[in-house]
Amino acid sequence: MCGRYSFAPTPKQQAELPRPVSPTAAIVSARYNIAPTQRACVITDRQPATVQTMEWGLVPHWSKDGKNSGALINARAESLTEKPSFREAFQTRRCLVPADSFYEWKTLPGRQKAPYRIHATDGQLLFMAGIWDVWTQNGEEKTTFSIITTTPNREMSDIHNRMPVLLTTAEARERWLSEPDEALLHPAPDHYLTMYRVTAKLNATTYDAPAAHEREAEEWRLF
Repeated sequence: MCGRYSFAPTPKQQAELPRPVSPTAAIVSARYNIAPTQRACVITDRQPATVQTMEWGLVPHWSKDGKNSGALINARAESLTEKPSFREAFQTRRCLVPADSFYEWKTLPGRQKAPYRIHATDGQLLFMAGIWDVWTQNGEEKTTFSIITTTPNREMSDIHNRMPVLLTTAEARERWLSEPDEALLHPAPDHYLTMYRVTAKLNATTYDAPAAHEREAEEWRLF
């Protein structure tokens, strides 16, 4: 599962994004704790040279009320072609979701859960594979997206049994925006990611500050 992530790109990481940037994309406004149903940046197959914003949490175009409950923030790679909510979007509406890192909660001794920030070892921007849709009714239009998840690589297996699909090369990203290729939906290579513990303030979806990226000391126990 991928339930929180950040998009606070450095100048070097911003250079990895396509241009021009849509006026609605808050690229200059760093986000350190993006949560379900909030708006975030995406790059779609329809406009691959533009960064735009959509709500996180897929609302299928056939939805009756168009409400974003946050139930479809993730789409499992293994069932993209089976589930009605994802099948058509996989075929015709794919996107990239840029992030500088994502968060996952690790269960510690005593059943305490602590958030960890996970980012590319080489400092590159992350591009998560996604699908998107447009819901319209009575003149109202809502664009939403979901992040595709897969089985974990070596680093992620220590913390969770799922991870976002990361398209780690320019060629993979171009292919994803060009065709619905299931062969791209695999875990990132081992050692591609690194992680460290961060503040528990991330538990609150309202928390959004640079301190979210600061390293927290690990708690060591003898037994």
